[in-house]
Amino acid sequence: MNTRNRIHRLQQSARTAQRGAALVVGMILLLILTLLAISGMSTSTTELVMAGNEQFQENAFQAAETGIERTITTGNFNAVAEVPGAQITLPSADRGCLADPANTQRCPTYTATVRPRGSSPPPPGYSLDQFNAENFEIESLGTSVRGATDTHVQGLFLIVPKAN
Repeated sequence: MNTRNRIHRLQQSARTAQRGAALVVGMILLLILTLLAISGMSTSTTELVMAGNEQFQENAFQAAETGIERTITTGNFNAVAEVPGAQITLPSADRGCLADPANTQRCPTYTATVRPRGSSPPPPGYSLDQFNAENFEIESLGTSVRGATDTHVQGLFLIVPKAN
């Protein structure tokens, strides 16, 4: 019996020594998991903002490209003076631009300007005494939300009859 009482006392003292240790270890692990979760949320929020900024930059890029394409299509070229471009809002159904034309602050816009760059002889294969090549430069500034801008410059020449 004496041995049994000793073993029983040793087991009881071991239990009393470990009563709070599991709680402390559990709380420390919960704290570590909470810090990891907060860090993960912060990282995902930052990545979401970065993805949005990239999308707005892409919208500005596309608006600048559209400005060049539309300027070439309209053919408003003057060999003597610069042709200032008007600011044009691009309609887009996914941003509500078509539904509410007055609410255009979220719609991408572009401003395209055509500048004459002088004339030169046309490329080989044309009658040099009858035609000239008028050189132009189109500068298109595309803008989007959050201050995203993109500027594209495109050079081109037009074969025109020589002035008599």
